[in-house]
Amino acid sequence: MDNTLTKSVVVFDRPYKMPGFDETLPAGEYGIETELASPPDHRDPEAWKASVMIHLLPRVSHPGLTRSLLASLVDLDKARARDKLTRKQLSDVFFEEMLADPMEQLVMRADGVSEAQLRHLYSGSMNADRSQSP
Repeated sequence: MDNTLTKSVVVFDRPYKMPGFDETLPAGEYGIETELASPPDHRDPEAWKASVMIHLLPRVSHPGLTRSLLASLVDLDKARARDKLTRKQLSDVFFEEMLADPMEQLVMRADGVSEAQLRHLYSGSMNADRSQSP
């Protein structure tokens, strides 16, 4: 089985917490290494879960100290979702994801509807909904 290690970057706009780690981590850009396949020397490949090594930002009190946190891929995804939702309402997140979907873009093109038209329609309905709330 291939040992697939992917390096990438994740950005948090707000401070966040990871389960099992007692520290609130600051907003910022974090290097991550994702291991999707079990290591070749792992004793039970079937029980292995995808993991992410998060390279933590240095503390102000210890600028030269490098630290890493091993977390599950699920925990990282949940933390990213919470960070994303803190800035927008859930309906706004859904709307942006819908507009980014290639299939939705094809349907819009076939129907002759532009992204600007949908944004205008959506913003009008959202403003009406918000003005009616107590």
